[in-house]
Amino acid sequence: MTNNVKTLRDSAAMRWTALLLLALAMFCSYIFMDILSPIKDLMQTERGWDSLAFGTMQGSEVFLNVFIFFLIFAGIILDKMGVRFTAVLSGAVMLVGAIIKWYAVSDSFVGSGLEKWFTENLNYIPLFDELGVSPFYEGMPASAKVAACGFMIFGCGCEMAGITVSRGIVKWFKGREMALAMGSEMALARLGVATCMIFSPFFAKLGGSVSVSRSVAFGVVLLCIALIMFVVYFFMDKKLDKQTGEAEEKDDPFKIKDIGKILTDSGFWIVALLCVLYYSAIFPFQKYAVNMLQCNLTLTEPGADSFWASPSVTIVQYIIMLVVAAAGFASNFMKKKGPKYGLLAISVIALITYCYMGYMRQSAEAIFAVFPLLAVLITPILGSYVDHKGKAASMLVLGSLLLIACHLTFAFVLPMFKGSPVGGIAIAYITILVLGASFSLVPASLWPSVPKLVDSKVIGSAYALIFWIQNIGLWLFPLLIGIVLDNTNEGVSDPTKLDYTWPLVMLACLGVAAFLLGLLLKVIDKKKGIGLEEPNIKPEETTAEAPAEA
Repeated sequence: MTNNVKTLRDSAAMRWTALLLLALAMFCSYIFMDILSPIKDLMQTERGWDSLAFGTMQGSEVFLNVFIFFLIFAGIILDKMGVRFTAVLSGAVMLVGAIIKWYAVSDSFVGSGLEKWFTENLNYIPLFDELGVSPFYEGMPASAKVAACGFMIFGCGCEMAGITVSRGIVKWFKGREMALAMGSEMALARLGVATCMIFSPFFAKLGGSVSVSRSVAFGVVLLCIALIMFVVYFFMDKKLDKQTGEAEEKDDPFKIKDIGKILTDSGFWIVALLCVLYYSAIFPFQKYAVNMLQCNLTLTEPGADSFWASPSVTIVQYIIMLVVAAAGFASNFMKKKGPKYGLLAISVIALITYCYMGYMRQSAEAIFAVFPLLAVLITPILGSYVDHKGKAASMLVLGSLLLIACHLTFAFVLPMFKGSPVGGIAIAYITILVLGASFSLVPASLWPSVPKLVDSKVIGSAYALIFWIQNIGLWLFPLLIGIVLDNTNEGVSDPTKLDYTWPLVMLACLGVAAFLLGLLLKVIDKKKGIGLEEPNIKPEETTAEAPAEA
C-alpha cells in the first residue's frame, strides 16, 4: 500500500464520524454508570439500601476488574483481537450486566425465590472477607447483592470499552489532532452524567408513582443503542484495515514480557497513580453528589400544580442543556470571530437560563447536572492546546489544585449557606462548574500522554494497566464514603440530613496527593525528556497533513 493512497483515516469527516460512534457509545455507558446516583434517597426508602449498601453496590462495578484482573485480560484481548472485535464484545457485556441490575431493582424481584436465596447466601465469602474486600456483607439487601452482580458484569464491559475507545482514537488520530479527539470524546461522553442526573429521577417519579426500576430500564435501552454504535464502528474499522493493510489482529502479537517493559517505566507509574488519585476523587463523588447537595442546600419543592414541578420542564431544561453543550462545543471549531463569539454568547445565555431553571425547580439532581457543561466547552480548547502547544503535565497540576479547592468548598463553605436558598445554590453552581472544568484537564492531557510512554503495540495493555490501577480506587472509595457517612452520622435516619464533611475532606486529600505527583511528573519529564510538555503535532506534521485535511 503506497503512502499516497487516501484512506478513511485521511478524511477528517470519516475519522470524526468514527470518533462520534465511539463517543455516543460511551455517552450511553456513562448514563448507566451513575443511573442510581441521583436517586440514592429513593433507593433507601424503596429498597432499604443504607449508605453502606449503596456504596458497596456502587463500588462493585470494578470488583472483577480489580480482583479477578479482568482489565488485564481485556488489554490482552484488545492487543490480540483489535479494536473492532473488543468494542462489540464490550457493548454486549455491558448490556448483559445492565439487564441483571434492572431485574434486581424491579418489582418482579421482590418476593421471588432468587431474593430469598440471595438473602440467605453470600453473606460470607472465604478469603475475600478475611482480606476485607468482599463485594457483599451479612445483612446486605438481596436486591443490592444481585444489582452488584450485574454491575460487576457491566463494569467489565464498560472498562473494556474505555480502553478500546482510547486505543481506537489513537488508531484513527495518531499524528493528527489526537488530544482534541480524546478531549472531545470525553466531553460528549460526560454529557451522559448530566443526562443521567436529569432523567433518572424523571423516570423514577414518572406518572406520580415511584419506581426505581424505570430509571434502570432507561439505561438498558441506551446500552442497546451503544451496542449498535459499536457494530457500525466495527464495519468502519474493518474497511480502514483493508485500506491500510494493518491487520491489527495479527501484527506484533502480544507477549506477557511486554507488560514488564511497561511496569518498569517510572513515568508510566506516575501517570497511573495520578489517574487513580484524580479519578477516585471524581467518579465516587458523582455517586453521592446529588445526596450531598440535598443535605447541604435549602430546597423547597414547587407546588404540584406549578410548571416547575411538571414533567415537561425536565424536557425543556434538557434541550437547553444540549444548546449549551452544542453551541459551546461548536465554537471551538469556528475560525471566524463572528460565528465563534456568537456561538459562545448563545452557550453562555443558555447556561444562565439552565441554572435559573434548576433554581426554580429546587432540584439537587438538576443542579448537579451542570457538572459537565463547562467541561464540554473547554475540553476541546485544552485538547487543541496540548496538540499544538503541549504543557500536558502542567495541566494535570492545575487540575489537581482546582479539585482540592472544590471539595474543600463543598465541605466547609457550602454548609455555611444552609438556609440561604439563593446563596447556597449559587455557591453550588459555581463550584460544580469549576469541578467540571478541573475534570476536563485530565482527558485532554493525561490520556494523549500514554503513547509517549510506551511502545505502540502494547498501548492496549498500557491503557488496561492504568485502568486497572484506577479501578482499585473506583472500587475502594465509594465503599469508604459509605462507611465514613454511616460512622459520622450515627442515628440519622433521614437520607437528606447527612453530614458530608469528612468524606469530602478525604476526597480533597486525594487531590493533594495528585498535586504532589503532578509536580514529580514534571521533574521526571524534564529529566528523561519524555515529551509530556511538548505538543502532539509538530510544525512539520501540520504542514505535511494539510492536503489530507482539505
